[in-house]
This record gives sequence, structure tokens and C-alpha cells, in this order.
Amino acid sequence: MKKFLSEILICPACLPEENSLRLSIDKIEEEDIILGSLTCKKCGRIYRIENGIAILTPDPHWLPDKRNKYENQKVVSSYLWSHYGDIIGDKEWLPAYMDWSALMSYNKGFSLDLGCAVGRFVFEMASKSDYAIGVDLSMAFIKASREIMKNRSMEFEIIQEGNITTPVKIELPHRINTENIDFIIGDALKLPFPHEIFNNVSSLNLIDKVPYPLQHILEMNRIASRNNSQILISDPFSWSEEVTDIDNWIGGKTNGKFSGFGIDNLELILKGYDNFINPPWNITHKGEVIWKIRNHRNHSELIKSLYIKAIR
Repeated sequence: MKKFLSEILICPACLPEENSLRLSIDKIEEEDIILGSLTCKKCGRIYRIENGIAILTPDPHWLPDKRNKYENQKVVSSYLWSHYGDIIGDKEWLPAYMDWSALMSYNKGFSLDLGCAVGRFVFEMASKSDYAIGVDLSMAFIKASREIMKNRSMEFEIIQEGNITTPVKIELPHRINTENIDFIIGDALKLPFPHEIFNNVSSLNLIDKVPYPLQHILEMNRIASRNNSQILISDPFSWSEEVTDIDNWIGGKTNGKFSGFGIDNLELILKGYDNFINPPWNITHKGEVIWKIRNHRNHSELIKSLYIKAIR
């Protein structure tokens, strides 16, 4: 964990109270804390820093679930291709992360990407803000992101068919700064950050993957500055009862609250519908980005992700 992060972290278990954390360092390499802990000054919960990764979920005893598909190395490989296919020279790669990045203006302060996966959007935002942070609940994703951050490169196996793989290497271009970024384990519904600290906030393909989509939006709003801030939310709105009950969907249903399409309801919420958000956001861009997940050389998933970019 980069040392600069310790100055802005709070206890996620104490929310909505925002209580600061006391840092203890057991091992540090330059500005990167490899082993240590963060202790809530009020409730006493201790959050681990292991192998450079700060684990800041509301449950300080959190461990990765091996049944979670996002901990599977084949899935990690697919996401690495989706994020960095241009760098490894794959002509079938689609520039979704570059399209999303182009929507964000240069803005000083902190950037936060929720559901950052293997980190490409965070790396792109590092050149558009003073600091960029990625948060995800997958240990495998965060490990990969930090390896790329620390080494500016990473070797991995791209799946061709079955167990046939080909080694490839990611090498970050010189334009990407890695000094002002970091990646942590965290819950998008209870973020370990104080209110109004981020000038740039993004959530890409995450809303339909969390158990409480509205809470996710409100939590993004909580940590976003009331002035001089921008927010980008993009999602295919692939609602599933395996993730959460229909009552919690903010779209994709024919009756009840938030009936209709998710993108329309998201716009209403950001504009201040039912006073969920105050002050409201001003919508500047709406559209779609086509992105791709490559499972192997003969099978890819093509996904349309609708987006809203807003400022205030």
C-alpha cells in the first residue's frame, strides 16, 4: 500500500461515522508498505496490509473466496486481455478503456475507479489527476494490478484453446505514471474513504454486479466532491436474481420503483430524483461503449455498456 493512502483512509465498518485509522508499518520498500496494519481509532478493528495489499472491507477478517469466478486465473487472463490487448498487439482487441478514458477531463485531486479489475482505467486516470486509486473485491485482480504497477510489466498466459496457452507480456507505455496510483481490496457499498474527497469517480460494469445498486450510486456520491468533480458510470445492466433480489434492481422490470430501463433511472437518480442525491449532477454525455472479454481464441463475449458522464 502506498504511504499516501494512509492519510485519507477511514474505517469502513464504522460508516456512516467516518473514523480515521492508525497506521503501523512492519515492512516498507521506499513508499510502498509491504506488511503492516491499519487500526480504527474508535472501534479498534484491525485491517491487514499483506504483500503490499491493504484489505479494507467492512469485515477485517475478509479472505478471498476461491469459488468466486473473479479469483480464477483463466478469468484474470481474460480481463488482462480486455484491458491490455493493445499493448500485447492483439488486432481483435477493442479500445473500450480508451473510449471511457476519453470521456474524463483532466482534473486535479484524487481519482477513484470502483470495480477496477486489472487496472487499465486507473493507469489512464493517473495522467488526468494527482492520484488514482483502484478498488475491487477480487484478490486476484488486485494482485495483478499491483504487479503491473510495481514492475511496469507482467507476463501471463493467454488461453488459445483448452489447456493450450501462449505467453505474452504487458509493458506499460512510458506515458503512464505509476508513482501516484495504488490498488486496494474494498467494498463498493462501504468505501474506506471520507466524504467529498474524490474529484473523479468511475464505476465501469459494476452496478449490475453488486447486491444493492442504489447504495453503490449513493456511496459514489458520498465520496465525490460537491464542487469541481466528474463521475462516469457505465454498465450493460444485465440484471440477475443470482446477484440481488428484483426489488433492488434500478431497472429491467415492468412495475414498482425503478421500473423501466436502468440507464434512464440512473440519469434520474443523478439529477436528484426523490432527493436521493443533493446537490444533483449535471449530465454532459450519454452513449455506449462496446467492449470485449476474450475467453479463448475461438470465443469472445461482445458487450454493449451504456454510460453517463456527469459533473457538478
